[in-house]
Amino acid sequence: MSLNQVTEKVSKYRWTIVAMLFMATTVNYLDRQVLSLTWKDFIAPEFHWTDNDYGTITAWFSAFYAIGLLFAGRFVDWLDTKKGYMWAIGVWSVGAVLHAFCGIATSGIVSGHWLVGFGEAREHIEQFINTTGDIARVLNVSVVLFIFARLVLAIGEAGNFPAAIKTTAEYFPKKDRAYATSIFNAGATVGALAAPVTIPLLAKHFGWEAAFIVIGGLGFIWMGWWQFGYAKPDKHPKVNKAELNYINLDDDDPDAGKTDEEIAAKGKKMSMIKLLKYRQTWAFAFGKFMTDGVWWFYLFWTPAYLSSVYGMETSDTAAQLALFVLYAITLFSIIGGWLPTYFVENKGMHPYAGRMKAMLIFAFFPLLAVFAQPLGHLTYWFPVIIIGIAGAAHQAWSANIFTTVSDMFPKAAVATVTGIGGLAGGLGSVLINKGSGLLFDFSRGSTMVLDLEVPMTRDLFESGSQFVREPMNFLGYVGIEAGYFIIFGICAIAYLIGWVVMKSLVPKYKPITDLD
Repeated sequence: MSLNQVTEKVSKYRWTIVAMLFMATTVNYLDRQVLSLTWKDFIAPEFHWTDNDYGTITAWFSAFYAIGLLFAGRFVDWLDTKKGYMWAIGVWSVGAVLHAFCGIATSGIVSGHWLVGFGEAREHIEQFINTTGDIARVLNVSVVLFIFARLVLAIGEAGNFPAAIKTTAEYFPKKDRAYATSIFNAGATVGALAAPVTIPLLAKHFGWEAAFIVIGGLGFIWMGWWQFGYAKPDKHPKVNKAELNYINLDDDDPDAGKTDEEIAAKGKKMSMIKLLKYRQTWAFAFGKFMTDGVWWFYLFWTPAYLSSVYGMETSDTAAQLALFVLYAITLFSIIGGWLPTYFVENKGMHPYAGRMKAMLIFAFFPLLAVFAQPLGHLTYWFPVIIIGIAGAAHQAWSANIFTTVSDMFPKAAVATVTGIGGLAGGLGSVLINKGSGLLFDFSRGSTMVLDLEVPMTRDLFESGSQFVREPMNFLGYVGIEAGYFIIFGICAIAYLIGWVVMKSLVPKYKPITDLD
């Protein structure tokens, strides 16, 4: 159907739907940012965590999130968008709040004091350490408890993108999906932008536990909006016939013209094993594997980077301003949704070809990350700006790689394929987060206590016989700076590798039409 056939003024409720997706994604990223902005300055001193311990927690979160994505996509396709999204944000909000009670649970397990407040729990933990010297027990118990809280958070958060991408496919024609995706995906940036100016202040003035409770509670508010604001476009009273015709512009979509019930029934019959037989699935999955971990590294480790290399606490005004500027730069990622539309409407390119061309352009910007550490010796603003540019490139890339799924697969398979790619991206995130923690601890050097009579605590500088290993020296960078230089280099080349493999697997647009 051409636009000339539409005589009725087109309603615009699809953009209200995008606003809902934007807010959900904002809350999603706020919830996952609380730990990264509180662990180094507030939580680690209480439980005596090292970089490796934090890396372990983030790696487990990535693993749970990856596995959750695999089943979340299938779950959303089976249960359908409205109920699937409600369940997802409900579970992740509960998981976010659970983090606040890990201190009380640690106090109960190690000292037997359960029915206490947050402040009392900290006192009991400190008293236990002073009495027994058993820091390792406090550390191990707290890490396990935080891993459990991250498990619940990850399972719920895994539903966000499969549900959001499926919703976008329901409400937009192919030519507009990347733009719509870039708008709601900007919620990740806004969440990351709001986090450093809110979370550290909450933690500083009310305790780190309050940060998890306040931010976690936002999801329950969103659930009310979604419950009363969402319905399928063919059933929504605020979507008129003209808008519905516009949404269904794509005549080559196998699901075009089918009823909501027919699409849902088809989704329930699809085999995930069958989807794995297509190169299109593997192209999307590999692109996610190579690049998702880069964004998560920037998200989870940038506050620690500023603290470890520049001595800036997250509650410092300078650190908050730096993180705010960093994530403000990533807002330019909205260009990522506009550029393919420009290629389609002004250059006559097919949506898939325009999307891949845009992704290649965005793949070059992360190369700047190799200069983050060298220029960082002049001022911390250089790595902040470079990471911001790389983050913007990632979000632009992300908006387009997500949309390649709805380009090539019918609507009934979109959430499932998105989940498969999410699993691959999560596995990449596991590798980079755990690897970063190990590398950073190793790069610092170490002091190992050899005297068996010295308690086995995490204090590496107790008296006794010691063996000292010098900090890492790599291309002139020493210690923790050497570790970050290596990881920045990996992040720099990941996108070009991902694009080349994706293009090799699917050189030209080839939609999947034989899933029945």
